Amino acid sequence: MIAGLARGAKREAEATNERRVLVLAGDRDRGFDAAYDAIEAVVSDESDDVEGRRERASVSIVSTREGFRFEEHRPRGADELLGRTREVVVLDCHEQFVPNAVGRCVGAVDGGGLLVLLTPDLDAWPAIRDRFDDSLAVPPYEIDDVTGRFRDRFVDTLRSHPGIAIASLGADGPGGDAIERDGRTGPRNDAIGASSQRAPAERPAAPPNAAFPTAAYEACLTGDQVRAVRAFESLATPGNAVVAEADRGRGKSSAAGIAAGALALAGADVLVTAPAFRNAAEVFERAEELFERCERDESGSAPGGDAHRLDAPGGGRVRYRTPAEAADLPDDPDAVIVDEAAALPVRLLERFLNAPAVAFCTTVHGYEGAGRGFSIRFRERLRESRFAVRDVRLDEPIRYARSDPVEAWASRALLLDARPAVDEAVAGAALDGATYRTLAPDDLLADEALLREAFGLLVAAHYRTEPNDLARLLDAPNLAARALVADGRVVAVALLAREGGLDAETRRRMYEGERVRGNMVPDVLTSQLRDEAAAEPRGLRTVRIATHHALRGEGFGARLLDEVHGEFGTDGSESDGVDYFSVGYGATPRLLRFWRRAGYRTVHLSTSRNDASGEHSAIMVRPVTAPGEDGPGSDLLDRHAVTFRDRERDGLSDAHRDVDPDVVVGALRACSAPAPTDLTEAEWRSVVGASFGPGMYDSAPGAFRDLALAALIEGDAGSNERLDDREERLLVEKVLQGRPSESVADDLGYVSTGACMRALGDAYKPLVERYGTDFALEERERFTSD
Repeated sequence: MIAGLARGAKREAEATNERRVLVLAGDRDRGFDAAYDAIEAVVSDESDDVEGRRERASVSIVSTREGFRFEEHRPRGADELLGRTREVVVLDCHEQFVPNAVGRCVGAVDGGGLLVLLTPDLDAWPAIRDRFDDSLAVPPYEIDDVTGRFRDRFVDTLRSHPGIAIASLGADGPGGDAIERDGRTGPRNDAIGASSQRAPAERPAAPPNAAFPTAAYEACLTGDQVRAVRAFESLATPGNAVVAEADRGRGKSSAAGIAAGALALAGADVLVTAPAFRNAAEVFERAEELFERCERDESGSAPGGDAHRLDAPGGGRVRYRTPAEAADLPDDPDAVIVDEAAALPVRLLERFLNAPAVAFCTTVHGYEGAGRGFSIRFRERLRESRFAVRDVRLDEPIRYARSDPVEAWASRALLLDARPAVDEAVAGAALDGATYRTLAPDDLLADEALLREAFGLLVAAHYRTEPNDLARLLDAPNLAARALVADGRVVAVALLAREGGLDAETRRRMYEGERVRGNMVPDVLTSQLRDEAAAEPRGLRTVRIATHHALRGEGFGARLLDEVHGEFGTDGSESDGVDYFSVGYGATPRLLRFWRRAGYRTVHLSTSRNDASGEHSAIMVRPVTAPGEDGPGSDLLDRHAVTFRDRERDGLSDAHRDVDPDVVVGALRACSAPAPTDLTEAEWRSVVGASFGPGMYDSAPGAFRDLALAALIEGDAGSNERLDDREERLLVEKVLQGRPSESVADDLGYVSTGACMRALGDAYKPLVERYGTDFALEERERFTSD
């Protein structure tokens, strides 16, 4: 029965160049036996490749078990399937059902192929807890607190979507098997003949007057790829930019790789970046194939290289760097290709506009990163740049037909295509007319439109939103979602995580190095900053917050935070109350201002940059109690604010020496620690002498650092004379970060180092006025009196 069901699904898939899903529901051991029956029915153990060599069947099994005769992957390691092409992929969903793994497995199945899912009995599955659920049970919650809503919805999509066959496996053997659905897709089946082999599609022709070699266009599989590669030809000339957009599986990375290879064959140095090298692996594979083909054509040998660098026969090269490294344009590349650009923050993308020529390849929908930061905000920045921009979109799937039902099912089941409400539906929404509401998981499960709009906003706001996050939203006991709704449309959404409230034993283990899931801020404060008591107060961390892009800048985000503060912060002793609010994010001047205005204060700035974002991460805290009042949250902030201030006094000239001065200013401005102004008389003599007289900055560097910290922490508070932006950067770069005077003068636009140091003295004059003791003011009079 199972073999026949698999053959029918496979025959239809091959005839239509689509994919099919076969669900084997029931006992796990029976499921593996049935999966082997299905595999044997549709593929042979070995097959001939195009050159007559024998190879293993194109089958992969993703499971926590081992010992299969086919290629194996673990569910958490299903990333290894990205960019792969398989005839059959078996995903074991019993012991560890990872939503991300579903997306990776679907993406690996070729047209005409099968995705085989081994599941528990579908009716019982939502109530079963497994190892993935255990990851959602973050302390102090337990696995019994995790729900099964994501699986409930997932099962509904399996039972209702075309192209999915379901077999219920009998507990006592094949005699009890029953077919619930055959997965057939309709009248097209009548046209399926005895032969399941499709005629090969014609390769598109090279365009006339192409600058790239003919071999580059012969490597293209669709007309869309030809158009994309032709657009990439412009990168040979400085001042050009290309934007290539596509859904998953359309071959944009392949097109970028072909173009990178062609540019390198012409002698260009092509720098490639992506959030991780695996995201760029397809680029390198296609470039290497082009090198090998051209080299064989000329000399019969293949070029050398390694995984992260390929040397072209023409003298050029293709090389990879992480986004943070690549943004510095190391070794002055001729062209840069940014793959999965939507997965990178706008601030980092902007740095690539310093390249001679640049291409941005983005995924429109998919877990690789579909952030609207690229399509909404960075697009505008790109249009305003010096580049002539060519846009190309790839719509035609490479490996399966456009009508493939499995792609539509995966998009629906995992919300890969979730998006916010259309602009027209929210345009003109009034801030005071929006309603604050709880997005209860049961409400989201019952209202598909609400779920898609809320999750779509989270996808739009953050480049790392993925299918696992959908499961967390629906099932994780520590998470809560809140929204502003206007005229029935979600216009702002916040994903919140409860943290802390941990018992003494858990806090001790955390302090001694054990990682505790789902408690990001307590973990950093305890394990990194050595505060064993930090995980005792109860916190509510804003994991993500998003406002519809059509309403940004109109106060919806701030209003949503105010509502959250009012709901959860009224009384920390209540079961729903918390002691403090927190947030962690890649620090930029704009975000630091936003969170400071919302009442959050800095307690930490990471010493290293995030490889993908290129930013230093900031952690900020807002106590529930009012300023000056005692309470667990205010105590936590008070001690960590002072620690942060003192750490930055020394760390800015060490681990934080390369941090953007505007980020330093923003982080210090949001520090609530008292300003350090207790200078000795000797130190005041040095400061006053350097500001008003012939003294030297080098005579008391510590005093200058303390006053700089005080000025940046307090800003213009209590002073009629505020430092301007350049003066604040001068204090950061020269005094706090200790950069050489020459580089500071060059960076800040002073005509000479002498002018830079004179400006530094002038910047300290208002600080003497503001913080100076009677002794300091008397010392000043020696240089200012007539």
